[in-house]
Amino acid sequence: MKKMTNKKGFTLIELLIVIAIIAIIAAVAFVALDPLTRFRDARDSRRWADISAIMTAIKVDQVDNKGHYVTAINNIPAASSTWVYMIGTDISGCEAYDAYCDTDVTTSTNCIDLAELVTDGYLGAVPVSPDGDGTWAASSTGYTLQKKSNGSLIIRSCESENADEIMVTR
Repeated sequence: MKKMTNKKGFTLIELLIVIAIIAIIAAVAFVALDPLTRFRDARDSRRWADISAIMTAIKVDQVDNKGHYVTAINNIPAASSTWVYMIGTDISGCEAYDAYCDTDVTTSTNCIDLAELVTDGYLGAVPVSPDGDGTWAASSTGYTLQKKSNGSLIIRSCESENADEIMVTR
């Protein structure tokens, strides 16, 4: 008579099947979550928030100053309604990042420093675009400003990764 023993544990085939199922589920989850797209979306969301903050600060300052913009924007010539300025502390070389911008900066000297918004308390700091293709800093923030002939402003993000263009007009 044979003695029956209790077998404990899993067979090799059972373990391989479970590992294969877990690997398939992990691959499907990774593809469904698509982390690269999520990072791009997060950077675009930050850009939307930044340009909205800049525009709001400019407009609140304008209201507080009886309709006058900050000095840097007031100094933009009225005839330059098609000119696009890089926001930052640079004095020249502002078009150097045109390869990364959806809308090109007009010329090398089309730089605009909005630090007055910080010193007047309307912004904590001038925002800098999160790095996508370009490397942005306080000197060239990755955000642009355009003053139209009717006095309205357009603030744009140079880069947009999962959107056509990131811009606010008021």
